Amino acid sequence: MQGSDIKTIGIVGAGRVGTALARRAVAAGYDVRIATSKPPAEIALLLEIMVPGAHPATVEAVAAAADIVILALPLSKYRDLEPKMFAGKIVIDVMNYWAPTDGVIPEFEGSKSSSEIVQDYLPKARLVRSFNHIGYHEIEEEARPSGHPGRRSLALAGNDADARRLVAGFIDRIGFDPVEAGDLVRSRSFATGTPVFGAILGHDEMRQRLQDLAESTG
Repeated sequence: MQGSDIKTIGIVGAGRVGTALARRAVAAGYDVRIATSKPPAEIALLLEIMVPGAHPATVEAVAAAADIVILALPLSKYRDLEPKMFAGKIVIDVMNYWAPTDGVIPEFEGSKSSSEIVQDYLPKARLVRSFNHIGYHEIEEEARPSGHPGRRSLALAGNDADARRLVAGFIDRIGFDPVEAGDLVRSRSFATGTPVFGAILGHDEMRQRLQDLAESTG
């Protein structure tokens, strides 16, 4: 699949991050479909107001139709997903673990990143981690055209190199410079509490910081 073949973006979750990404995706010309735990008819009016141009759907329909699926639901709800729906799909994990608000969830208290745990749960998904280290409001405020001198960069990590490439194309198209960190284990480099999390960095700065973190952690 080429980057130009990516036509449909599916988003599971209609919170602040999900709707911000949906608006950027609509503006970039993608066909955007959004699902929540509610029936599509119950979120149609919300989407009409919050994300004009996006279409309500079921999670099953989103997973079936989308070229890229974005998981933007509360992390504590990830086990509500049906793994077989995401087999072979490119999936972007934007979810974060926040113990102060989510409560302590023991499975996320170990050394693994939350994305590695989600990948274990969705073993056949082509999971890529990104967008977790930028504020939802910045997704729209910080977006810039390609080549803009003040363009912000976003890190991404995943075990599937082709999936990383296609997600990088999506990141670029909606207004940011993608910087590959490597396999999914490297998503720990831009998790909450790291020097990358929340930092406004250009492409070269991001690449250097990720490299420094990789070298320091081995």
